[in-house]
Amino acid sequence: MTRVSSPLPGEILSVSALARSVRDLLEHRYPLLWVAGEISNCVRAKSGHLYFSLKDETAQVRCVMFRNRGLYLDWEPREGLRVEVRALVTLYEARGDFQLNVESMRRAGQGALFEAFLKLRDKLDQEGLFDAAHKKALPAYPRRIGIVTSPQAAALRDVLTTLARRNPSIPVIIYPSQVQGEGAAQQLAAAVATAARRAECDVLILCRGGGSIEDLWAFNDENLARAIHACPIAVVTGIGHETDFTIAEFVADQRAATPTAAAELAAPARDELLADLRRLRQSLARQMQSSLDTRAQRVDSLAARLQTPADRLAASSARLLAARVRLGAAFALTTRKAEWRLSRALGQLAAALPHLDLLRQRIVQLETALRRATPQRLAALAEKLARLSLGLGHLDPAAVLERGYAIARKPDGSVVRASAELRAGDALELSFARGAATVRVEKPH
Repeated sequence: MTRVSSPLPGEILSVSALARSVRDLLEHRYPLLWVAGEISNCVRAKSGHLYFSLKDETAQVRCVMFRNRGLYLDWEPREGLRVEVRALVTLYEARGDFQLNVESMRRAGQGALFEAFLKLRDKLDQEGLFDAAHKKALPAYPRRIGIVTSPQAAALRDVLTTLARRNPSIPVIIYPSQVQGEGAAQQLAAAVATAARRAECDVLILCRGGGSIEDLWAFNDENLARAIHACPIAVVTGIGHETDFTIAEFVADQRAATPTAAAELAAPARDELLADLRRLRQSLARQMQSSLDTRAQRVDSLAARLQTPADRLAASSARLLAARVRLGAAFALTTRKAEWRLSRALGQLAAALPHLDLLRQRIVQLETALRRATPQRLAALAEKLARLSLGLGHLDPAAVLERGYAIARKPDGSVVRASAELRAGDALELSFARGAATVRVEKPH
């Protein structure tokens, strides 16, 4: 924080300097803060600035709210109203008056209520009570409409007047409830639950007229919100004015700006329904006439193609005679072609037949040659087999082992071919002509 210099001892200050010093001291010592009190001596100047005093049981302070700040108020401050102001503590130098320069103002208690409103709104939003997926569509043609409100409320008269004007043939059921004050929230929740249990209506209107946040507080109740969410009937709300928002409106399936607007959403206009009915009747008449015309043309087309039994019999006889003629001609042509192909095939077969005498003579010659060549061929093959057996015996490892040799193998089965492959302590398996033995190397050479 910036430090404010104090006058030096013995320094003589002018009145303006003293007032400016006190103002700086106040503004630096007290930043923007909230102050609660009751409005008195409230005057709005021609300039638009608002002058008033804020007091409690033992003190008061002058206040000013300049026009550019007062434009943000959606209500009119008045004498005796308890308020909370966010203000800068300062000194009006021209008169030496201690005062508050008001930045914003709200009715007393509204801050706590608004915080409770935001807390509940966030909680229910996180639980999904406001999700669009849970919103039900309002029925296009409701058979019965329910209203939850106070029987003495002006909003009820507005809703009934609007429903009677738009569609007087729709029955209306009123579920009475207090809409303001102690116990109103519980009554509203009970009325919604009653409408849901009875299931008498297709749409339910929850409404009341405008008012302060305190007046509308019953519609910010958690139990009411959950009753609306659980209601199987589509709920449309018309609470307060267009700028008023309550928890019930966030949960409802449809929000209207006013009770009258809610009634207009719930009930289709009778004149519009009749106009739609006339258009549908005309459209249906045109479609029926078009269908009749199409079918009439179809009948005329079929009648033009219709023949008497005698005509149909004569036509069938003519077609049968023509078919018989075509069949006879085709059979004759097919027979001639078959005879020609058969004659040609017989000629080709006769030319291809072998001379049997020559074939028999050739077979005898081949049999004689085969008898002479067979013994000679068998002797040659036996001699060749003996030679191959002798050579194979020289290559047989068993024959080598018979001469006193042995085959040394490592544990992995590989054959040892040189002593360089061995190390002292290696285990070897020796294979003999008959049997085997396991040895260990002591010193390879």
